[in-house]
Amino acid sequence: MALILGIDTSNYTTSAALLDLKDGKIYQAKQLLPVKPGEAGLRQSDAVFHHTRQLPEQLEQLKPVLQNDTICAVGVSSRPRNLDGSYMPCFLTGLGMARGIALTQHLPLHITSHQIGHVLAALYSAGRLELRHRPFLAFHVSGGTTDSLYCAPDAAELLKITPCGTSLDLKAGQAIDRVGLMLGLQFPCGKALEQLAARCTEKVSVRPVIRGMDCCLSGLENQCRKLLENGTAKEMVAKFCLLTVAETVRAMTRAALQNYGDLPVIYAGGVMSNRLIRPIISRQIDCAFAEPDFACDNAAGVAVYAALREKGEDTPWLSSV
Repeated sequence: MALILGIDTSNYTTSAALLDLKDGKIYQAKQLLPVKPGEAGLRQSDAVFHHTRQLPEQLEQLKPVLQNDTICAVGVSSRPRNLDGSYMPCFLTGLGMARGIALTQHLPLHITSHQIGHVLAALYSAGRLELRHRPFLAFHVSGGTTDSLYCAPDAAELLKITPCGTSLDLKAGQAIDRVGLMLGLQFPCGKALEQLAARCTEKVSVRPVIRGMDCCLSGLENQCRKLLENGTAKEMVAKFCLLTVAETVRAMTRAALQNYGDLPVIYAGGVMSNRLIRPIISRQIDCAFAEPDFACDNAAGVAVYAALREKGEDTPWLSSV
C-alpha cells in the first residue's frame, strides 16, 4: 500500500509526515526552530534558513518507513490560512521541496493551508474525521492565532473555513510566551509554564475580556507583570496566565455556540495541548481536542488533506472514518 507525504514549514516547526493508506497510521518527524535564550521568536529570514537546513533531516528520519512502501502523493501547506493576502515566507521552503519531489517522482501535489492542516490533524487524532462531512466549530489557538472558526464541507478547499472570532490584540500563545519569558523560562514557554503552574495550590480568580465572539489578551501580560512586581510567587503568576487563557477560550466557545447553534467543537493548536487548560474549556461543552503530538505544528494534517484529496473514500481506512 502506498504512502502520502505531508510537509509543513511553519514559523516555529519543521515537520514532515508519512500517512499509510492501508491503516491510516501516521509517522511524524519534526523539529522546533532554534530560538536564542530570552528571545520570543524568529525573523522570517532566519526561519527560512533553519527550515532549509532542517527539512532534509526530517525527511531522512522517515526513510525507514519507505523500505516496503512508496509515496503516491505529496501534500504541503503554502500559507497560514486560505484567505486572500495570507502569506508567510517560511512556507516557501516546504512548498519548494514538495514541488521538487512531486515533479521529479511524477506524483500528484496537493496544496492547502497551515490552518486546515491543524484542523484535520485535530480531527484525525481525536477520531472525529467524520465531522468533515458536516458543519462544526474549530478553535485554532497557538502562538499566531486565537481563532474560532466555522467549518463546513467544501468541494474546492475540502473545508470551507469562515472566521468567527479572534483576539483583537495579543494571541494566546504570544501571551503565554511573554509571561514565560518574564518568569525566566525558555521560548517556547508553554510546557514549562504548565509545569510551574501545576505547583500552585492556591485558588486563582480570573476574568476574561470578551467582545462579542472576539477576545482581548493584552491586559493579561500587564496583569502578570504587575503581580510579579508586587511579589506574587512565580507559580501563581503562571497559573493566573493559563487560567485566563482557558476561561477566555471557554467564553469564546460559548459565544460562538450561541451564534451558530449546537455544533460539535474541536480544539487545535499548541496551546490546546495544555493539561491545565483542557479540563476548564471542556466543562459543559461537547468537544474534542487534538492529541498533544498532533496539537502543535505538524505535517500530519497536511498528509490527511492530501490523502482525502487523492483517494477520497477509496481506501479501507478512509472509508471507515
